[in-house]
Formats: sequence, structure tokens, C-alpha cells
Amino acid sequence: MRDADQAEIRLMGLILTQAVSIGIAIAVFDAEYWLKLDDPTVNGITYAMAAFAVQGVAYYLFKMFFQQGMDERARIATQEKQRRSRYRSMEMSFDRRRQDMEIRMQEAQLEAELNWMEQHPGQTPPWIEQRMMGAGTGTADFVPKSSEPLSLGFDFDGGKKPNRNADGTFKKKDK
Repeated sequence: MRDADQAEIRLMGLILTQAVSIGIAIAVFDAEYWLKLDDPTVNGITYAMAAFAVQGVAYYLFKMFFQQGMDERARIATQEKQRRSRYRSMEMSFDRRRQDMEIRMQEAQLEAELNWMEQHPGQTPPWIEQRMMGAGTGTADFVPKSSEPLSLGFDFDGGKKPNRNADGTFKKKDK
């Protein structure tokens, strides 16, 4: 529960306890079980002290019999909530790591397929043939044989290494 809800519940309990205590004091006064004097101020003070005594006894009994059990249940509930939160956090972390691993595996597989296509232009890839024949499960059956970087079939610099300065910038072309 939120702190505001807890404070509201405590306040309502206090109001209820005061109302019951005052009701008991009025009942005692009306039944004439206690002192009944002719002075209303003395009667008011006497029964206010009686109401306070009833509240004190009720508070003591509440603390003695109920508070410890309620605190223990609240502590257990808090620990359970923290455990569920940690479990959810770990589960999200594992899912994120699993997704990252799957993406890396798919990237490696795609790179291997592109390398094969570069090396065998115009040929039908074996994983396509396997799918058409009904054997194999798809691209997951393809195993890469080379770990060379991809050129994707483009060669912009004609096979020459670019001329760079020491700071990494390109040198001017000679005409």
C-alpha cells in the first residue's frame, strides 16, 4: 500500500476509537455508574479523562495482540514483492540477452549466405534447393565456410587501397 493510504487508514482508526471512547463515556454518565456532579465542567473533565483511559487501554490491547502479527505480515508481503520484482528484472535481462544472441546468429548466417552468393554468382543457393526438395528447415542449415569481410559485389576503388594521411584524411588524387 502507498504511504498515503496507510496514513488514511490510521486516521480513520483514530477517529473510530475516539468516537467509541466518547460513546462509552456518555453511556457511563447516562447510566450514572460514575460520579455525577452538578457542575458540567467537572463532569466534562471527568468523562474526558475516562474516555482517555478507555482509549489508552484499547491502544495497549491492540499493540499487545494485533500489532506484531500485522507487522510480520507486512514484512513478508514486502519481501515477496521485492522477490517478484527481482525475478521480473532477471527475466527481462535474460530475454534481452536471448534476443541479442538470436540477432547476432541471424547476422552471422546472413553474412555467410551473402559471402556464398558473392563467390557463386548466378547459382542457386543450396538452402533454396533444399527447401524446394523438402529437405532441410531453411537457412538455418547453411554453414559458413569463410570469414572474409563482405564486399557485397561492389568495388569502388578498383582494388587499390586509398591513400590516407597520417591523421586519417584522404590525400588528394593525382591527375
